[in-house]
Amino acid sequence: MDIPLCKPYIGEEEIKIVSDVLKSGWLAHGPKTKDFEKKFAEYIGIRNAVSVNSCTSALQLAIQAMELKGEIILPSFTFSASANAVVTSGCKPIFVDIGYDTCNIDSNKIKSKINKDTVAIMPVHFAGQCCKMDEIMEIAEKNNLVVIEDSAECIGGTFKNKKSGAFAIGCFSFYPTKNITTGEGGMITSNDDDLIQKASALKAHGVTTSAFEREKKQKPWFRAASFAGYNYRLCDILSAIGLIQLDKLDEMNSLRRKHASYLNKNLKFQEIELPIELKECKHVYQMYTIKLKENIDRDFFVRQLNSLGIGASVHFDPPVHLQPYYKNQNLDLDLPITESVSNSIVTLPMYPQLTREQLDKIICCVEKALKCCRK
Repeated sequence: MDIPLCKPYIGEEEIKIVSDVLKSGWLAHGPKTKDFEKKFAEYIGIRNAVSVNSCTSALQLAIQAMELKGEIILPSFTFSASANAVVTSGCKPIFVDIGYDTCNIDSNKIKSKINKDTVAIMPVHFAGQCCKMDEIMEIAEKNNLVVIEDSAECIGGTFKNKKSGAFAIGCFSFYPTKNITTGEGGMITSNDDDLIQKASALKAHGVTTSAFEREKKQKPWFRAASFAGYNYRLCDILSAIGLIQLDKLDEMNSLRRKHASYLNKNLKFQEIELPIELKECKHVYQMYTIKLKENIDRDFFVRQLNSLGIGASVHFDPPVHLQPYYKNQNLDLDLPITESVSNSIVTLPMYPQLTREQLDKIICCVEKALKCCRK
């Protein structure tokens, strides 16, 4: 593609720090990882952060560390990892519809799904914009429910000046498409010290101390599992990249917002609906999505853009409840907005390095594709 869907913002600083770690001899779970966790927690504005190897692992460990057993409410309009983490942790996903404007979970639809088996709510912050967390937290507090924020797509996004992942238990992704990347990786954030301690052990075979911490003890070889855990750790090589990326995050998010503003001003075509930013939110545009009106064949439109060198895609089609594993559960679901958005949404290229020339080409190609796709 002339203009790919996404592109990691990697510079000489990341290359140098990886080289430094390789030369240090400490490649696994050492000082860079501890530093990354500390600085990430400070950035989010929360007391603790635990690094893991993916957001999926973060979601799974959050559920297991809280010892949740029952139903967890979440949107179907998300990547399957959100629901998969619920299932693999022994809980049952309960899907609810989204709001059309933001594509985030509709807090008004949550209440009707709460019953005696409900244990948690998992809001998914779509494409870089926070859910209405004040409403969700109020519902959770009234019903004694845990809240686990799937913040994979919203690193640095805010709701009423508070960052995603700071309202409850935050789970983040550092995949190459996200606002910062370590290649693969994730983070759990929380003010609950007990949760963090258990998640830290679960991610490392159930052992409560890291190799770096054991180095300072008289018997550094002593490793006793307190839980039946996993190997979900993030290594120092990737954590080092994360430290540099974190320093760049506000700059990168500012560029994403600038690009989105330019697209919003210039994609003025009657056949499409542009993304909105709620007044309470700071949108960080991990993705830039538009919706096509009914007179446009969405799939043909995406293929036309691809043929013109624009790396457009779709997030998310099909929604989770229509994917084979979940569809076979015979769930009785009525999610009309989720299904409508899934059939009309298009993701356009969005990354910090986009130039004005590239943005203009995207706009020009959208116009050309629309002319070809009118039904």
